[in-house]
Amino acid sequence: MSSGSVLYDLPGPRARLRNRILGIVSIAAIAALVAFIGYKFDQTGQFEARKWEQFQYSSVQRELLIGLWATLKAAGIATVLALLFGAVFAGARLSDRWILRAPATFVVELFRAIPLLILIFFGYYVPLQYGWSIDKLWALVIGLTLYNGSVLAEIFRAGINAVPYGQSEGAYAIGLRKNQVLRLILLPQAFRSMLPAIVSQLVVLLKDTALGFIITYPELLFVGKQIGGRLPFGLPYVPTYLIVAAIYISICGLLSILAWWLQRRLTRLPRTAATVLPAQDIGRDASALI
Repeated sequence: MSSGSVLYDLPGPRARLRNRILGIVSIAAIAALVAFIGYKFDQTGQFEARKWEQFQYSSVQRELLIGLWATLKAAGIATVLALLFGAVFAGARLSDRWILRAPATFVVELFRAIPLLILIFFGYYVPLQYGWSIDKLWALVIGLTLYNGSVLAEIFRAGINAVPYGQSEGAYAIGLRKNQVLRLILLPQAFRSMLPAIVSQLVVLLKDTALGFIITYPELLFVGKQIGGRLPFGLPYVPTYLIVAAIYISICGLLSILAWWLQRRLTRLPRTAATVLPAQDIGRDASALI
């Protein structure tokens, strides 16, 4: 019996037909919605040549590339720091010592509860109140690191706790210390199950860089707003945001494909050919065990 049929009954002929009909209706409804949006855009002149003209200029293309580079730079730095933050505080929360576990729990729960926009706002404007100047990049990175690092800490902790308890018991039985059990036994098994959630959170981190507009950080969406506000081209906000959205979708899609490939590579088991033993060898091996 397959693992999927253990959780629910396999659909019968009528259920399969009903699911197929619902799928067709859903696809048709989505296609109709997209067509309606395209129709309204056309009716309001969003596809006029004047509103798309500026995107053929190299200077505008360079502006988009500069904004994309600023987005990727902030996301890259915040990704590394958030992963380190999550690993450290997840390890502290899994510690047997309350003096490590209690502060780590407080920090993780605190920054998970605060909206990211407020963290970015405080990271930039609060130091200015005391006369300290902080770069907009690092103000954005600090907010992204604190919020996403706290979420990643919970992902790491949940993934490690999801490993069957017998794995750690067996490791302790052969004399391994706790840090060895965590590093050599639990983490390799937990990483496979944690990978989809980790990549999903990193995609969220990438999209959250758009919140840098609150401190006028020149990321992709901020640059797109400046490009879309040019009156000589008819205020092309919609065409600009469509291009920016396509860039975000492409990057997030590449991250999802990378995660899918990595997960398949990690879960791929080596294939070994079965060896058929002669009957006399089986009997001799069995008698040796008695």
